[in-house]
Amino acid sequence: MARPIIIDTDPGQDDAVAILLALASPELDVLGITTVAGNVPQPLVTTNALRLCELVGRTDVPVFIGAHQPLVRELFTAEYVHGPTGIDGADLPDPVTTAQPKHAVDFIIDTCLAAGTDGVTLCPVGPLTNIASAIAREPMIIPKIREIALMGGGFFAGGNTTPVAEFNIYVDPDAASLVFNSGVPITMFSLDVTHKALVLPEDLDRIRAIDTPVGEAVAGMLGYYERHDVEKYGIAGAPLHDPCVIAYLIDPDLFTGKACRVDVETESELTVGQTIVDWWGVTGAEPNTMVMSEIDRSGFIDLVVERIAEL
Repeated sequence: MARPIIIDTDPGQDDAVAILLALASPELDVLGITTVAGNVPQPLVTTNALRLCELVGRTDVPVFIGAHQPLVRELFTAEYVHGPTGIDGADLPDPVTTAQPKHAVDFIIDTCLAAGTDGVTLCPVGPLTNIASAIAREPMIIPKIREIALMGGGFFAGGNTTPVAEFNIYVDPDAASLVFNSGVPITMFSLDVTHKALVLPEDLDRIRAIDTPVGEAVAGMLGYYERHDVEKYGIAGAPLHDPCVIAYLIDPDLFTGKACRVDVETESELTVGQTIVDWWGVTGAEPNTMVMSEIDRSGFIDLVVERIAEL
């Protein structure tokens, strides 16, 4: 039976690939897509989610508008990485479909409460505002959440937005702190593993060779997106951060990690948004997160290319 998931997202080119990978995978039942301001503001993130569903003919997947800003802070966005639309590099038409009238947080709560014994897996690949809001408003969903598989944070790799803070956590550290302390099983894909999920030039050639509208859109997005990381880090291609979450749900053997205690700094101006990962167990605190650290890069890329080719 396909695993029921909700994708919580702020598309974003790498978010876009994560959405497409999920929609191409029979192992997953995408119950809905909830949007959160992050890489670009609302309503652009919602428009992008609708565009992507229409690109692959999956208008049956409902899209729900979520948070316009973090819980208590001003919104910080990343057009400097993703371009003014968030998915620059793909010339997708404006959507003809519209988002659902129900708020994203209400959808998350209602879906979790109605879930069967297998529960629902939440897949946040943007700031954690919607997830935190749902848990805070209705704690009864906690036992119905099978797992939160999220992209965010960093430990040995540091940060990509400040010296110590990764973007998704930095945008709403208060939400992240609530989620990590919720008691829900969490699997975390930080920069330490996602920076190893590189799309190299030869991989981009494979995607272009698919020669379909979806392959063309993905190749265009990644061709635009890689310029920032190649210049900033001196690496050979673009890290596919967010698709790691979806690839893990399809094939967990692609990743290895370690159970650790993870906390989020919310007070210090210098380190706000830092994920403090007790990798060596020095605090003696009970682990609350499976922190992934290694990836089978070739297996991961093969999975992404094969599934994109099927759309």
